[in-house]
Amino acid sequence: MSDDPNLPPDTPPDPVPPVDPIPEREPDPRAGRAAFDRRMLEALVCPQTQGPLRYDAEAQELVSRAAGLAYPIRGGIPVMLADEARTID
Repeated sequence: MSDDPNLPPDTPPDPVPPVDPIPEREPDPRAGRAAFDRRMLEALVCPQTQGPLRYDAEAQELVSRAAGLAYPIRGGIPVMLADEARTID
């Protein structure tokens, strides 16, 4: 309480205005897929040819053109087994 006669009597503070809800985002087309760390690509090579791999984000695969194989990425982890790889043209 204030003792100053020039100030209005104590009143409750103004209520806090409601916060706008967080806008919903569009569903992520990669939902359910763990992200692949692209830095890992620098350390990985094709197990068949020891050559470079290309990351295909849409298909979630590491592609070896030299071997003609695409290695799947499951849960963010590349499966570098020829038996699990898909043959490409």
